[in-house]
Amino acid sequence: MDQIHRPQAKLRVAPRQRRERPDPRETEPNLRRRRIGDSHLKPVPTPRRRPRTPPPHPRYFPLAGGFRFAFFSVPPDSERIPEPTDLIAALGELQEKLPGLAEVIEPMNSGMHTTDTVDFDVVLSGEVYLELDDGAEVFLKAGDCVVQNGTRHAWHNRSSQNCVIAVALVGAERVR
Repeated sequence: MDQIHRPQAKLRVAPRQRRERPDPRETEPNLRRRRIGDSHLKPVPTPRRRPRTPPPHPRYFPLAGGFRFAFFSVPPDSERIPEPTDLIAALGELQEKLPGLAEVIEPMNSGMHTTDTVDFDVVLSGEVYLELDDGAEVFLKAGDCVVQNGTRHAWHNRSSQNCVIAVALVGAERVR
């Protein structure tokens, strides 16, 4: 598997691969498995009883041992919030819609953020640039997969179409 591997195992990108011709001797020629990333941690035990009521505002990023699966859209950079905006109101709206996200966004660094999660991202449609902590950028298109391990990063969409990404977030504890 071709990989872009960053120091400290923070990020792994699995670029699209050319489709191989199936072996005519195979019984299931279209059945393929492509290993992107994995962990050998013990599974987190689940509670025996469910809480009577869910938390009023679940946080966007799961706590250690928790997980979240979601889809998110990265709009074209041209559609982002204009500079002279009421920042307090914008952060309030962000906190209401995605609790916890405003706490990790670096307002002075164009969407850079760091979370205590392992993120499994799959670009479903469109294209996007993933900016990393060191300023390096990785161009991603539909079908590309990324595994991030608490990486400081930002998403930039320089196209004219939304980019849709499926993400599985697994809560973790940052080793300090």
